[in-house]
Amino acid sequence: MTSLSRGLALTAALTTALLAAPLAPPAGAAGPDLPRTGFETSKGARWTTQPEEQDFLAAVDRASDRVRTDRIGTTAQGRPLQLVRIGAPAPARPDAVRHGNAVLLICSQHGDEPSGREACLSAVRDLAFAGDRATRRFLERTSVLVVPTANPDGRAADTRGNAAGVDINRDHLALKTAEARALSAVQRDYRPDIVYDLHEYGPTVPYYLKDVLSLWPRNLNTARAVHREATTLSEEYVRPAAARAGFSTGIYGIWTDPETGEPVKQVAGDGQERILRNTAGVKNSVGLLVETRVDALTDAEKADPALNNRRRVTSQRAGLKGLFDFAGERRARIEPATARARLAGYADRGPVYLGGADNEPPAAGEILRDPPCAYRLDARQYAEVGDELALHGVSLRRTGEGGAVVPLRQPLRALVPLLLDGRAEYHLTAATPLKGC
Repeated sequence: MTSLSRGLALTAALTTALLAAPLAPPAGAAGPDLPRTGFETSKGARWTTQPEEQDFLAAVDRASDRVRTDRIGTTAQGRPLQLVRIGAPAPARPDAVRHGNAVLLICSQHGDEPSGREACLSAVRDLAFAGDRATRRFLERTSVLVVPTANPDGRAADTRGNAAGVDINRDHLALKTAEARALSAVQRDYRPDIVYDLHEYGPTVPYYLKDVLSLWPRNLNTARAVHREATTLSEEYVRPAAARAGFSTGIYGIWTDPETGEPVKQVAGDGQERILRNTAGVKNSVGLLVETRVDALTDAEKADPALNNRRRVTSQRAGLKGLFDFAGERRARIEPATARARLAGYADRGPVYLGGADNEPPAAGEILRDPPCAYRLDARQYAEVGDELALHGVSLRRTGEGGAVVPLRQPLRALVPLLLDGRAEYHLTAATPLKGC
């Protein structure tokens, strides 16, 4: 079979699995009595509870040799943060690092945006039990990593933030929350090639009304090839997949005039490095944010919330279908792009950007044209931020005085100044820049 034929077979198989009716067992699955979520058993009348999620994942884990579920953290209110790893078969050890590329799904960072979580849970089950050869071949070469509920306390309370009211999606640099710390450790340990972040949004009439919106890392420190793959994922896979499923699509963060179609303004935090899609890009992963529309679209949806809920989940599943097509078909481009981006850091060449975005030129003072070769932390600074540097995976050398020296010559080269340079907007500490290392 040619590579094109294999790609087409995989596309067909994942289309069947991920766009099957969301309340039905996945096509091609082994056996009729598969685990089902609370959302599915209620036909969309309510969202899956957290005890139901635990039971569902445990049942899938027991019944499928492709799935392993591990606890990766605990929230302030004692709820588990879990990572589901799907492969053919799943790695036996909890610390096993994948061979081949990896796709990381982050679901419901905002606790009041549940549809992505439901799509993630059903995708876990569908991939775990799909009986076709193409899906098994895909999972032999790709680890699918899923954090089904990235904000369990917020989901329990139906709030955007966590138990302390913190927006986790603004904490991917400082890592003050248990949730962001767990997610950063997953990125450090598994180095996913793709980080796919599922959200929902409330439209702004008349400028912001699409069913499915997506946005890549706009941060200028994202390697060019990684940025290119991320825009390809958005514009050639996720949005077209959603459109084929009958949903309108657009680019997140751009208000457009409904009459002319011209952009009006930006509203999405653009290049902020503390937002996951941008943090992923700075960390050399193909990042993508997906937002689906919350409000009822028809009188029938207004009269029956279950219809609205099912449409929201179906639109998320359409986006996932595009994601898996992308991962399967562009493997030969994705893996070299992320690998080269990591290796480029060892060369320690080129500017580092403290501001700007791919749609906003940086100011002169936001460009480190000749960055320091390292930053020195004194003992107090290291005591304050050493744990966070370790969670990010930043390499450093301890000094005899209890401090540390952090070189730029490492895979996370562009991240280091964002964390340690006093001129960076969200720096953790103002370390001492070093020259002539």
